[in-house]
Amino acid sequence: MLNTPLISGKLSLRTRLVLPPMATQKSDSGGMPDDGLVSYYEAYARNPLIGLMITEHSYVDIQGKASSRQMSFAEDGVIPSQRRLVDACHAVNPDLTIFAQINHAGKNTSPEVTGQELVSASALSGKGGQARAMTREEIRSVERRFAEAARRVRQAGYDGVEIHAAHAYLLNQFYSPLTNKRTDEYGGALENRLRFLIETLRLTREAVGPDYPIAVRLGGCDYQPGGSTVQDAVTACAMLEAEGADLIDLSGGMCFYSRAGHDEAGWFSDMSAAVRQAVSVPILLTGGVTRPDEAETLLEAGTADLIGVGRALLRDPLWGVTSAMQ
Repeated sequence: MLNTPLISGKLSLRTRLVLPPMATQKSDSGGMPDDGLVSYYEAYARNPLIGLMITEHSYVDIQGKASSRQMSFAEDGVIPSQRRLVDACHAVNPDLTIFAQINHAGKNTSPEVTGQELVSASALSGKGGQARAMTREEIRSVERRFAEAARRVRQAGYDGVEIHAAHAYLLNQFYSPLTNKRTDEYGGALENRLRFLIETLRLTREAVGPDYPIAVRLGGCDYQPGGSTVQDAVTACAMLEAEGADLIDLSGGMCFYSRAGHDEAGWFSDMSAAVRQAVSVPILLTGGVTRPDEAETLLEAGTADLIGVGRALLRDPLWGVTSAMQ
Protein backbone atom coordinates (compact mmCIF):
# COMPACT_ATOMS: atom_id res chain seq x y z
CA MET A 1 0.00 0.00 0.00
CA LEU A 2 2.89 2.38 0.59
CA ASN A 3 3.43 2.67 -3.15
CA THR A 4 -0.28 3.24 -3.87
CA PRO A 5 -1.39 6.69 -5.08
CA LEU A 6 -3.70 8.82 -2.94
CA ILE A 7 -6.31 10.95 -4.68
CA SER A 8 -8.62 12.90 -2.40
CA GLY A 9 -10.20 16.27 -3.08
CA LYS A 10 -7.43 18.71 -3.99
CA LEU A 11 -4.72 16.15 -3.23
CA SER A 12 -3.14 13.84 -5.78
CA LEU A 13 -0.11 12.03 -4.38
CA ARG A 14 1.76 9.30 -6.21
CA THR A 15 2.54 7.32 -3.02
CA ARG A 16 1.58 7.15 0.67
CA LEU A 17 5.08 7.96 1.99
CA VAL A 18 5.66 11.46 3.37
CA LEU A 19 8.83 13.30 4.32
CA PRO A 20 7.56 15.22 7.37
CA PRO A 21 8.91 18.65 8.30
CA MET A 22 12.19 18.41 10.22
CA ALA A 23 14.02 21.55 11.31
CA THR A 24 17.56 21.77 9.95
CA GLN A 25 18.46 25.36 10.90
CA LYS A 26 20.44 25.49 7.67
CA SER A 27 18.96 28.60 6.05
CA ASP A 28 20.91 31.84 5.88
CA SER A 29 20.51 34.56 8.52
CA GLY A 30 17.69 36.15 6.52
CA GLY A 31 15.66 32.97 6.53
CA MET A 32 16.29 32.15 2.88
CA PRO A 33 17.27 28.64 1.73
CA ASP A 34 20.88 28.64 0.52
CA ASP A 35 22.61 26.25 -1.87
CA GLY A 36 23.22 23.71 0.89
CA LEU A 37 19.57 23.60 1.91
CA VAL A 38 18.42 23.30 -1.70
CA SER A 39 20.78 20.34 -2.15
CA TYR A 40 19.49 18.84 1.10
CA TYR A 41 15.92 18.72 -0.22
CA GLU A 42 17.00 17.66 -3.71
CA ALA A 43 18.39 14.48 -2.14
CA TYR A 44 14.92 13.57 -0.86
CA ALA A 45 13.30 14.53 -4.15
CA ARG A 46 15.37 11.78 -5.78
CA ASN A 47 13.60 9.14 -3.70
CA PRO A 48 10.80 7.84 -5.97
CA LEU A 49 8.92 6.39 -3.01
CA ILE A 50 8.22 9.80 -1.45
CA GLY A 51 4.86 11.16 -2.59
CA LEU A 52 4.73 14.27 -0.40
CA MET A 53 7.55 16.38 0.99
CA ILE A 54 6.78 18.97 3.68
CA THR A 55 9.62 21.40 4.21
CA GLU A 56 10.69 22.49 7.69
CA HIS A 57 8.72 25.06 9.66
CA SER A 58 9.14 28.63 8.43
CA TYR A 59 8.25 31.60 10.59
CA VAL A 60 5.40 33.91 9.62
CA ASP A 61 6.54 36.80 11.81
CA ILE A 62 9.89 37.76 13.32
CA GLN A 63 8.26 37.66 16.76
CA GLY A 64 7.59 33.96 16.24
CA LYS A 65 11.05 33.01 14.95
CA ALA A 66 12.23 29.88 16.74
CA SER A 67 15.94 29.93 15.88
CA SER A 68 18.55 32.06 14.18
CA ARG A 69 18.74 30.00 10.96
CA GLN A 70 15.07 29.09 10.61
CA MET A 71 13.48 29.49 7.18
CA SER A 72 11.12 32.41 6.63
CA PHE A 73 7.89 33.25 4.84
CA ALA A 74 7.54 36.51 6.76
CA GLU A 75 8.13 38.85 3.82
CA ASP A 76 7.85 38.92 0.04
CA GLY A 77 11.62 39.07 -0.35
CA VAL A 78 11.96 35.35 0.41
CA ILE A 79 9.77 34.27 -2.52
CA PRO A 80 12.54 34.01 -5.18
CA SER A 81 14.83 31.86 -3.00
CA GLN A 82 11.93 29.65 -1.92
CA ARG A 83 10.90 29.25 -5.54
CA ARG A 84 14.45 28.15 -6.35
CA LEU A 85 14.13 25.36 -3.77
CA VAL A 86 10.80 24.18 -5.17
CA ASP A 87 11.96 24.38 -8.79
CA ALA A 88 15.12 22.40 -7.99
CA CYS A 89 13.13 19.59 -6.39
CA HIS A 90 10.53 19.52 -9.16
CA ALA A 91 13.32 19.43 -11.73
CA VAL A 92 14.66 16.29 -10.08
CA ASN A 93 11.20 14.77 -9.71
CA PRO A 94 8.26 16.48 -11.49
CA ASP A 95 5.74 14.12 -9.84
CA LEU A 96 6.72 15.06 -6.29
CA THR A 97 4.21 17.10 -4.27
CA ILE A 98 5.83 19.73 -2.04
CA PHE A 99 4.18 21.61 0.82
CA ALA A 100 5.70 24.34 2.98
CA GLN A 101 4.96 24.45 6.70
CA ILE A 102 4.40 27.85 8.33
CA ASN A 103 4.61 28.55 12.04
CA HIS A 104 4.77 30.95 14.97
CA ALA A 105 6.67 29.60 17.96
CA GLY A 106 4.93 31.66 20.65
CA LYS A 107 6.60 31.19 24.03
CA ASN A 108 9.15 28.92 22.38
CA THR A 109 10.71 31.66 20.30
CA SER A 110 14.25 32.88 20.91
CA PRO A 111 14.13 36.48 22.17
CA GLU A 112 17.88 36.81 21.72
CA VAL A 113 17.21 36.20 18.01
CA THR A 114 14.00 38.21 17.60
CA GLY A 115 14.73 41.05 20.02
CA GLN A 116 11.05 40.97 21.01
CA GLU A 117 9.06 39.89 24.03
CA LEU A 118 7.58 36.42 24.30
CA VAL A 119 3.83 35.95 23.79
CA SER A 120 1.53 32.99 24.23
CA ALA A 121 -2.03 32.00 25.06
CA SER A 122 -1.45 32.82 28.73
CA ALA A 123 1.31 34.07 30.99
CA LEU A 124 3.78 31.19 30.75
CA SER A 125 7.44 30.43 31.14
CA GLY A 126 9.16 29.89 27.79
CA LYS A 127 12.61 28.75 26.77
CA GLY A 128 13.74 32.37 26.65
CA GLY A 129 11.95 33.70 29.71
CA GLN A 130 8.45 34.74 30.72
CA ALA A 131 5.77 35.05 28.06
CA ARG A 132 2.68 37.22 28.40
CA ALA A 133 -0.84 36.53 27.19
CA MET A 134 -1.65 37.86 23.75
CA THR A 135 -4.33 40.48 23.29
CA ARG A 136 -7.22 39.95 20.87
CA GLU A 137 -5.64 42.49 18.52
CA GLU A 138 -2.36 40.58 18.55
CA ILE A 139 -4.17 37.32 17.83
CA ARG A 140 -5.86 38.84 14.80
CA SER A 141 -2.55 40.30 13.61
CA VAL A 142 -0.85 36.89 13.77
CA GLU A 143 -3.79 35.29 11.95
CA ARG A 144 -3.19 37.76 9.12
CA ARG A 145 0.52 36.99 9.17
CA PHE A 146 -0.22 33.29 8.68
CA ALA A 147 -2.50 34.12 5.75
CA GLU A 148 0.09 36.43 4.18
CA ALA A 149 2.76 33.74 4.57
CA ALA A 150 0.49 31.18 2.90
CA ARG A 151 0.02 33.52 -0.04
CA ARG A 152 3.81 33.69 -0.38
CA VAL A 153 4.00 29.90 -0.24
CA ARG A 154 1.71 29.67 -3.24
CA GLN A 155 3.55 32.41 -5.09
CA ALA A 156 6.81 30.52 -4.52
CA GLY A 157 5.40 27.55 -6.41
CA TYR A 158 4.73 25.11 -3.59
CA ASP A 159 1.93 22.62 -4.20
CA GLY A 160 0.31 23.30 -0.82
CA VAL A 161 0.77 24.83 2.61
CA GLU A 162 0.69 23.34 6.11
CA ILE A 163 -0.28 25.31 9.22
CA HIS A 164 1.77 24.15 12.23
CA ALA A 165 -0.39 23.70 15.34
CA ALA A 166 1.63 21.04 17.16
CA HIS A 167 4.79 20.51 19.24
CA ALA A 168 4.05 23.19 21.84
CA TYR A 169 4.23 26.10 19.37
CA LEU A 170 1.82 29.05 19.46
CA LEU A 171 -1.34 27.59 17.93
CA ASN A 172 -0.83 24.45 20.01
CA GLN A 173 -0.37 26.61 23.12
CA PHE A 174 -3.89 27.92 22.55
CA TYR A 175 -5.30 24.43 21.86
CA SER A 176 -3.86 22.70 24.93
CA PRO A 177 -5.52 23.19 28.33
CA LEU A 178 -2.07 22.81 29.87
CA THR A 179 -0.99 26.15 28.42
CA ASN A 180 -4.28 27.96 27.77
CA LYS A 181 -5.73 29.45 30.96
CA ARG A 182 -7.67 32.24 29.28
CA THR A 183 -11.19 33.18 30.33
CA ASP A 184 -12.21 34.99 27.14
CA GLU A 185 -13.52 33.55 23.86
CA TYR A 186 -10.08 32.00 23.18
CA GLY A 187 -9.96 29.90 26.34
CA GLY A 188 -11.90 27.29 28.27
CA ALA A 189 -13.99 24.94 26.13
CA LEU A 190 -12.37 23.12 23.23
CA GLU A 191 -14.24 25.24 20.70
CA ASN A 192 -12.71 28.35 22.22
CA ARG A 193 -9.20 26.89 22.48
CA LEU A 194 -9.42 25.98 18.80
CA ARG A 195 -10.75 29.39 17.75
CA PHE A 196 -7.32 30.88 16.94
CA LEU A 197 -6.52 27.97 14.62
CA ILE A 198 -9.96 27.98 12.98
CA GLU A 199 -9.78 31.73 12.31
CA THR A 200 -6.26 31.29 10.94
CA LEU A 201 -7.46 28.52 8.62
CA ARG A 202 -10.31 30.70 7.35
CA LEU A 203 -8.02 33.64 6.56
CA THR A 204 -5.50 31.32 4.97
CA ARG A 205 -8.18 29.90 2.69
CA GLU A 206 -9.13 33.42 1.64
CA ALA A 207 -5.49 34.19 0.88
CA VAL A 208 -4.68 31.11 -1.23
CA GLY A 209 -8.04 30.54 -2.90
CA PRO A 210 -10.49 27.63 -3.00
CA ASP A 211 -8.39 25.32 -5.16
CA TYR A 212 -5.15 25.27 -3.12
CA PRO A 213 -4.46 22.43 -0.65
CA ILE A 214 -4.17 23.36 3.02
CA ALA A 215 -2.88 20.88 5.59
CA VAL A 216 -2.96 21.31 9.36
CA ARG A 217 -0.40 19.66 11.61
CA LEU A 218 -2.29 19.26 14.86
CA GLY A 219 -0.78 18.28 18.19
CA GLY A 220 -4.02 16.49 18.85
CA CYS A 221 -3.23 14.86 22.20
CA ASP A 222 -0.81 15.91 24.93
CA TYR A 223 -0.69 12.43 26.48
CA GLN A 224 -0.31 14.14 29.85
CA PRO A 225 -2.66 14.50 32.84
CA GLY A 226 -4.91 17.50 32.35
CA GLY A 227 -3.88 17.92 28.74
CA SER A 228 -5.68 17.54 25.44
CA THR A 229 -7.11 14.08 24.78
CA VAL A 230 -7.68 11.75 21.85
CA GLN A 231 -11.36 12.71 21.96
CA ASP A 232 -10.33 16.38 21.74
CA ALA A 233 -8.36 15.49 18.61
CA VAL A 234 -11.36 13.73 17.09
CA THR A 235 -13.62 16.72 17.70
CA ALA A 236 -11.00 19.25 16.60
CA CYS A 237 -10.25 17.43 13.35
CA ALA A 238 -13.93 17.23 12.47
CA MET A 239 -14.10 21.01 12.95
CA LEU A 240 -10.98 21.55 10.84
CA GLU A 241 -12.43 19.41 8.05
CA ALA A 242 -15.66 21.41 8.17
CA GLU A 243 -13.60 24.60 7.77
CA GLY A 244 -11.86 23.31 4.65
CA ALA A 245 -8.67 21.57 5.76
CA ASP A 246 -7.59 19.14 3.03
CA LEU A 247 -5.16 17.04 5.08
CA ILE A 248 -4.74 16.44 8.81
CA ASP A 249 -1.15 15.75 9.90
CA LEU A 250 -1.36 14.34 13.43
CA SER A 251 1.42 14.56 15.98
CA GLY A 252 1.96 15.26 19.66
CA GLY A 253 1.10 18.41 21.53
CA MET A 254 2.97 19.30 24.71
CA CYS A 255 4.79 15.96 24.38
CA PHE A 256 6.21 17.26 21.08
CA TYR A 257 6.88 14.48 18.54
CA SER A 258 7.48 11.59 20.94
CA ARG A 259 5.39 9.70 23.47
CA ALA A 260 6.70 8.67 26.88
CA GLY A 261 6.93 4.90 27.30
CA HIS A 262 6.32 4.19 23.61
CA ASP A 263 8.82 3.25 20.95
CA GLU A 264 6.63 1.15 18.67
CA ALA A 265 6.05 2.08 15.05
CA GLY A 266 3.23 4.61 14.85
CA TRP A 267 3.11 5.59 18.51
CA PHE A 268 0.31 8.09 17.82
CA SER A 269 -1.78 5.49 15.95
CA ASP A 270 -4.47 5.30 18.67
CA MET A 271 -5.20 8.95 17.95
CA SER A 272 -4.91 8.72 14.16
CA ALA A 273 -7.19 5.68 13.97
CA ALA A 274 -9.86 7.41 16.07
CA VAL A 275 -9.66 10.59 14.00
CA ARG A 276 -9.76 8.66 10.72
CA GLN A 277 -13.10 7.16 11.75
CA ALA A 278 -14.54 10.64 12.23
CA VAL A 279 -13.34 12.51 9.13
CA SER A 280 -13.10 11.89 5.40
CA VAL A 281 -9.97 13.93 4.62
CA PRO A 282 -6.65 12.03 4.55
CA ILE A 283 -4.83 11.46 7.85
CA LEU A 284 -1.03 11.52 8.08
CA LEU A 285 0.63 9.55 10.87
CA THR A 286 4.30 10.02 11.81
CA GLY A 287 6.34 8.52 14.64
CA GLY A 288 8.59 5.51 15.13
CA VAL A 289 8.43 3.99 11.65
CA THR A 290 11.87 2.70 10.67
CA ARG A 291 11.08 -0.05 8.13
CA PRO A 292 8.81 -0.16 5.05
CA ASP A 293 6.95 -3.20 6.38
CA GLU A 294 5.98 -1.22 9.49
CA ALA A 295 4.49 1.49 7.28
CA GLU A 296 2.61 -1.14 5.28
CA THR A 297 1.18 -2.68 8.46
CA LEU A 298 -0.09 0.67 9.73
CA LEU A 299 -1.74 1.46 6.41
CA GLU A 300 -3.34 -1.97 6.12
CA ALA A 301 -4.68 -1.67 9.68
CA GLY A 302 -6.48 1.55 8.73
CA THR A 303 -4.66 3.73 11.24
CA ALA A 304 -3.88 6.39 8.63
CA ASP A 305 -3.92 7.19 4.92
CA LEU A 306 -0.33 8.43 4.76
CA ILE A 307 2.80 7.55 6.72
CA GLY A 308 5.52 10.03 7.61
CA VAL A 309 9.05 8.77 8.09
CA GLY A 310 11.45 11.21 9.70
CA ARG A 311 14.62 9.97 11.34
CA ALA A 312 15.03 6.95 9.08
CA LEU A 313 14.88 9.20 6.00
CA LEU A 314 17.21 11.64 7.71
CA ARG A 315 19.77 8.84 7.92
CA ASP A 316 19.08 7.61 4.38
CA PRO A 317 17.29 9.91 1.89
CA LEU A 318 16.70 6.86 -0.32
CA TRP A 319 15.00 4.93 2.50
CA GLY A 320 12.58 2.39 1.11
CA VAL A 321 14.42 2.22 -2.19
CA THR A 322 17.66 0.97 -0.68
CA SER A 323 15.68 -1.36 1.60
CA ALA A 324 14.06 -2.99 -1.41
CA MET A 325 17.44 -3.49 -3.04
CA GLN A 326 18.94 -5.30 -0.04
